Amino acid sequence: MKFVEDGALIVFEGIDGTGKSTQLKLLEKSLLDEGYRVITTREPTGGVYGLEIRALYQDRGSVSLEEELELFIKDRREHVATLIEPSMAGGSIVISDRYFLSSAAYQGAAGLDPEIILSRNSFAPNPDLALILEIDVEEGIRRITEKRGDVLNDFEQTESLKKVASIFRNMNCDYIRRVDATGSIDQIATQIKQLCQLMLAEKNTLSR
Repeated sequence: MKFVEDGALIVFEGIDGTGKSTQLKLLEKSLLDEGYRVITTREPTGGVYGLEIRALYQDRGSVSLEEELELFIKDRREHVATLIEPSMAGGSIVISDRYFLSSAAYQGAAGLDPEIILSRNSFAPNPDLALILEIDVEEGIRRITEKRGDVLNDFEQTESLKKVASIFRNMNCDYIRRVDATGSIDQIATQIKQLCQLMLAEKNTLSR
């Protein structure tokens, strides 16, 4: 089993319908096949605060924007303390479906300042690699409603997602890599695998 010195954190970001969950599972399998120890997770979590957030999917207006953001921050604090940091300390690669960039995008689209949101998440370790999967909003919605057969929740409305996509496009952190999510599942997985290999090679070089 391979261990990464100081661990590694990879996060999948992007609007809903980009295929993050599918690609996360494929990356997990690829890394496991290479002998790495991998921990997968997601936000919101299944903890107390995460469950409160999930209840908002059908009634986002039941709390104020500030209260909504505070729930995400509390959920993330718990996530970082109980899973992300301990797993990385043990040399694992942690892969998360969403992280603080999603808070900046989604709560930012709702009216809060994305930069302030990021500053309030300064307690959370930066990812080694943030993969922002990119597709048109209309295609994302089509995948949610037609391919998955789901009804749009309160975070997936068209105008809101357009604002979310715009905020994601304007992010320029040095750990961000953008992935064209319009191709086949295999093509996208190949892009992602190459980006992860580059990141891990750089970490290994720096740790020597």
